[in-house]
Amino acid sequence: MKISRIEFLGISAALCMTLMTSAGRSQTPVEISSADHDADVMVRQRSADEVTAFINNDPIEMAALWSEDFVVTNPLNRFVSKRQVLGMVQSGVLVITSYDRQIEYDRIYGDMAIMAGSETVVWGGKMPNAGKTEHLRFTAVWMKQAGRWREIARHANIIPTTERIAPVDKSIVR
Repeated sequence: MKISRIEFLGISAALCMTLMTSAGRSQTPVEISSADHDADVMVRQRSADEVTAFINNDPIEMAALWSEDFVVTNPLNRFVSKRQVLGMVQSGVLVITSYDRQIEYDRIYGDMAIMAGSETVVWGGKMPNAGKTEHLRFTAVWMKQAGRWREIARHANIIPTTERIAPVDKSIVR
């Protein structure tokens, strides 16, 4: 059975939400293997590399971090492909002058990893919000492809200024 990219992303998002919800019900610490620990360290490093690539406005590094079929629902509420994101970076539309990412949840599932958290960014360039500091929530899905961890999907949304970021219950995340 072949599924479309949209169906795959829908399934991935549902899985992520299910896993995050079920994690909240169990407060027993999760034992992780050394392989999962090593994978976790690598995915966190790749995530940090992504932040650095945005700060340095480096589309070549971004392209290396992302799968060829990478897709994003971005903070402007647009569903875009890798090619489109890189085009926005190269044209000066997507510029981030300050970027802080806080990973609040991450879990390795074999050759897949799910990461979620909060971000604080200052937009630049031709962004409609240029010069503004905004707070985001994000979810990222990473997959090991050809021996290398690559981001395959991401969702990020702007937290309205009337909402506060809820503190994370550390008992449900490792």
